[in-house]
Amino acid sequence: MLYTICIALILVASVLVILAVLVQNPKSGMAANFGASNQVMGVRETSNFLEKFTWAMAVAIVVLSLIATLAMDSAKVAQSNNAAISRDAKALQERLIEEETTAMPQAEIPVAPAAEESQEAPAADAQGE
Repeated sequence: MLYTICIALILVASVLVILAVLVQNPKSGMAANFGASNQVMGVRETSNFLEKFTWAMAVAIVVLSLIATLAMDSAKVAQSNNAAISRDAKALQERLIEEETTAMPQAEIPVAPAAEESQEAPAADAQGE
């Protein structure tokens, strides 16, 4: 229950951060170049409030994320992880068994004739001496 509430609050805080960032007065850009940067937001303290609000929402998202992580049911998380790992392991084992049964036996690679002659020549020299 706490996990669900935290996730809902994280979503609300995320939307508020997006809106606060979009509303903030840009410090550069077209409006600043033409001298209209002060007229876009009006009062200067509004931008200070928006900046503090953005930081507060960012901190709230981090704190709520930590609380949501702690509120998760560890038994269900472990169970779901173990189920996924065992399912992947079984699939890998089945694939290896199929590859072993369908693999063709390897044929012997014949030795090149030049290699046979070079091996016989030193033996003939050794016998001649």
